[in-house]
Amino acid sequence: MTRQRPLRKLSFLHIVPYQRDDPARGLDEALRLFEYAEELGLDGGWVRTRHLQYGLPSAATFLAAASQRTNRIDLGAAVIPTVYESEFRLAEDLSVADLLSGGRLQPGLSVGSPRGLSDDVAERILGPDWRDLDTSHARIERILDFIKGEPPIGAPHPIGLGGATELSSDRVEPHAEGLASRIWYGAGSFRSTEWAAAQGLKLLVSNISHIESSEDFDEAQRAQIDRFRAHHPLGEDAVVSQGHVLVPTDDASDAQRERFAEYVSARTPRTSARQASGALIAADVHGSTEQILDRLLHSQATQAADEFLFELPFQFAYEDYRHILEQVATVIGPALGWSPTLRDPAS
Repeated sequence: MTRQRPLRKLSFLHIVPYQRDDPARGLDEALRLFEYAEELGLDGGWVRTRHLQYGLPSAATFLAAASQRTNRIDLGAAVIPTVYESEFRLAEDLSVADLLSGGRLQPGLSVGSPRGLSDDVAERILGPDWRDLDTSHARIERILDFIKGEPPIGAPHPIGLGGATELSSDRVEPHAEGLASRIWYGAGSFRSTEWAAAQGLKLLVSNISHIESSEDFDEAQRAQIDRFRAHHPLGEDAVVSQGHVLVPTDDASDAQRERFAEYVSARTPRTSARQASGALIAADVHGSTEQILDRLLHSQATQAADEFLFELPFQFAYEDYRHILEQVATVIGPALGWSPTLRDPAS
């Protein structure tokens, strides 16, 4: 079976894990994975965002560093939960990172209330008025306006700083031309999908969706993708990226196979249970290359996506991650009709 829609890009998504007492090592290993992904010809490296966990809290900072260790690949975030961010400051940070990367940034954003925090913790992190924070889509709209260069103030005027006078700008600086056209939205419901489409954004879908059209995950996610394109100004040309956890076992060592199986087994109760929120969680794609390809090639949602974002498991070792990247880039990707972009050795 071949893909109905050409697979334009193949990228990976990483949580950037680290040990409590040695975070620098984990950050450096992640940067080396980005370098390795570029060597393999993958199209992009993306990061998750985590707060108060042993994962990456600052996507813009990390991707700015990754931009200095790579030359070609997209640098994405899937996704930045904007409730923790100042819209103004996030626009500044993303613009700086994009300029440092030469225009390779692919920021994914989301809205919503802080999840998993007790009231006292949320108050300490977000302030005493955290319940009154705007967590609607208007938050993303303000970020987009700042990135596009919409004036947050009137005409430029002199600002006195320590006896010196500096000229202000009427827009967020530095301005990153084209960044607004590379903003993605992580949507899980029809409502957020339709909003993202109306804004002309790109759509990120992952292993979480909602029961709105079907209790079958694949059917529900395909309906979400179709609805996005039906409401987007670009129609069928609107870009969708799908993400799933891939755990290939071909050419893995016995120890790796054992770790991989234990990881998937521990997650199966969560991925197989119906969530109280109405969310559906897709099972991890684990097994031989043949088994993984059979799953992907028969997925309605995967067939409809333009890009595939293979999600690295959370708690593996650096060598495990290299194994997964190598398998996806050299075996799984080409079997899906994708071709690597390899760097000219002379360059």
